[in-house]
Amino acid sequence: AVQVVESGGGSVQAGGSLRLPCAASGDTAGYCMAWFRQSPGKEREGVAGINRDGTERYYADSVKGRFTVSRDNAQNTFFLQMNTLTPEDTAVYYCAAVRASCSVVGVRGPYDYWGQGTQVTVSS
Repeated sequence: AVQVVESGGGSVQAGGSLRLPCAASGDTAGYCMAWFRQSPGKEREGVAGINRDGTERYYADSVKGRFTVSRDNAQNTFFLQMNTLTPEDTAVYYCAAVRASCSVVGVRGPYDYWGQGTQVTVSS
């Protein structure tokens, strides 16, 4: 089984940046690693995903051009770099994993392994 643990959340002003790492344990070869977020009163939203060699990446329309997903296989860690943050990005961010192609699961999943979440708060 794979375990994933997020970190790096915090508070930032609008226009600022944050980088969220997600450390994975276990063999993640063949896994799509993804980021989701959920804010109060809203459905969970798939934000970005990446396959092992980085050849498959996807982004939600709401974050394209501002967020970048990357992966360090040597460290078994993947990242979400968030730039030009707005208050609408405020949410609990979760990393997730599934042994499948990102081109198949995309933002809908399902994903089998989930982290506990990390809070990101963007103030105006």
